[in-house]
Amino acid sequence: MSENDARAGLRRDLRQRRRALPAAQRIAAAEALAQRLLALPFLPASGHVAGYWAMDGEIGLHVFQLRLPAGLVYCLPVLHGEELRFAPWRAGDGLVTNRFGIPEPDVAPSSALAPEQMALVVMPLVGFDDQGHRLGMGGGWYDRSFAWRIAAPAPPWLVGVGFEVQRTSALDVQDWDVRPDAICTESDTLLAYLR
Repeated sequence: MSENDARAGLRRDLRQRRRALPAAQRIAAAEALAQRLLALPFLPASGHVAGYWAMDGEIGLHVFQLRLPAGLVYCLPVLHGEELRFAPWRAGDGLVTNRFGIPEPDVAPSSALAPEQMALVVMPLVGFDDQGHRLGMGGGWYDRSFAWRIAAPAPPWLVGVGFEVQRTSALDVQDWDVRPDAICTESDTLLAYLR
């Protein structure tokens, strides 16, 4: 089996695990995740904080969004070429569906904020390991958008989030994988930046 086949198989398994969680457990997990994110030692006091629109069983960020301190502006990703940009969004604001069927703010992508303008970015994940590595969906959007962080840590803070059932023993890391500063689940916080 090739490395690509192995990663694809792992993604399928981990996505199935998160989709299999009952609704009550998902709701409780979103609450617990919000508490963990708001307790991060590097949570900024002001600036733009990116989340995502939860799909395909991803852990929800709605509780986190509603509890953000007043100085923080919640944003959603917007596709811009082959990278992500970020636009402020509140419940009730207009959304459009991008080419992957994901809702994003109804703004011109060129007017959205560049990745380096964010203070904190909360990224969905398909899987993660105890060393703080993140496995995404395979499209490379976050890796391309934050590629400059591979050479040296730089703002913004990056946090991968998922359910505890998405933890795996070890991931094969690629040269282009951008490592988050932390990974949070409903029951644990891994602070990779301290390692």
